[in-house]
Amino acid sequence: MPGTLYLVPTPIGNLGDISARMADTLAQADFIAAEDTRVTLKLLNHLGLKKPMVSYYRHNTGEHGAAVLNRLLAGESCALVTDAGTPAISDPGEELVRQCAQQNIPVVSIPGPCALITALAASGLPTGRFTFEGFLAMNRKNRRAHLKELRGETRTMLFYEAPHKLCATLADLREVFGPDRRVALCRELTKLHEEVRRTTLGEAADWYAANPPKGEFVLVVEGGAPAAEETPTLEAGLARVAALRAEGCSLRDAARQTAAELGLPRKALYDLALGKDLS
Repeated sequence: MPGTLYLVPTPIGNLGDISARMADTLAQADFIAAEDTRVTLKLLNHLGLKKPMVSYYRHNTGEHGAAVLNRLLAGESCALVTDAGTPAISDPGEELVRQCAQQNIPVVSIPGPCALITALAASGLPTGRFTFEGFLAMNRKNRRAHLKELRGETRTMLFYEAPHKLCATLADLREVFGPDRRVALCRELTKLHEEVRRTTLGEAADWYAANPPKGEFVLVVEGGAPAAEETPTLEAGLARVAALRAEGCSLRDAARQTAAELGLPRKALYDLALGKDLS
C-alpha cells in the first residue's frame, strides 16, 4: 500500500503563521522533500523537530522526483514543503502531485499560508473572480507578449515579482493596461516591513522609478471593463426574420422568435417585415 504525499505550507515570513496541523504533519511524516533543506532546517529547529530530508527543486525534479515517488510507492509518507507558501502553487511540486495522481498515491493538501491569497484579500480590488499569472518572463519581449494576451481580461490579475524586475514590469503594465488602471503592490507580506500600496499603474511606475524597491512583491491588478454589448437594431431583426422565413417559418412566428432572441419589440418587427413583404 503506498504512503501519502502531504503538501505542507510554510510561513511566508511570520513563523507564527504555522498551524498545529502543519507542525503535526511534519512531525509524523517519514521524510521531508524540501525546496531548500537549509531553509527548512531553520523551520524544523524552530519547531524542535528532527527529520530526514531530501531536496526537491526546479532543477532536480526528474531524478529526485523519481526517488520520492519510489519511496511513496514503498509505503513511506512524505511532507513536501517550499521555502515559503503552499507547495505546487507556482512551484515544481505541481509535477510531483501529477505523478502521484497517475500512480494513485494519496495526496493530502494542508491549508495554510499562500502569498497570492493573502495579497488578494488585502488589495481592496474585486475578489470574486481572479486569475493568477505567476512570475512574468525576464525577457521583455516575452513579458509584453504575456501581458498583451491579458488585455481583454476582466478578472483581477495577480503576479509575483522580484524587486530587481519590478520597475521594468510596472513600465510594461502601464503601457499595456494604461496608467489609470488600479493596482495594489503587496510587499514583504507578514514580515516586519509589510506594506500594501494601493495606487494606479502610472503612479506606481513613477514611484518605484524614484524609490528603488526592496523585498518580494505580489502585484494585484484591476481587471478591465467588460466589453459593451451591441444593442440589436431593427435592421438586424429584419435580417433574422428573413432568415427564419427562408427556413419555413411564418411571418408571425419569425417575428415572435426574433423578438425573444434579440429583445426587440415583436409588433414593430412584424409591421416592418410585413411592409417589406408588401412592397
